Amino acid sequence: MATPNYGYEKRQKELAKKRKKEDKLKAKAERKLGDPGYDPEIDGVAEEPESAEPEISVELPPTAT
Repeated sequence: MATPNYGYEKRQKELAKKRKKEDKLKAKAERKLGDPGYDPEIDGVAEEPESAEPEISVELPPTAT
C-alpha cells in the first residue's frame, strides 16, 4: 500500500486558502468602488447617514423670579 503524500495535501490546502483570501479581497474592493448591486444593509455594515445640520443643545441658566 502506498504512503500518503502529506506535502501534497498541505500544498492544496494552502492554495485553496490563498484563493479564498484573494476572492474575499476582490469582493471587498468591488464593494468599496460602489458596486450598484451591493446593499450594505444585507451585510450588516450600513453606516448611519450624516445629518445636514448638527444638533446643538444649549442649557440656559435658571432665571430668578
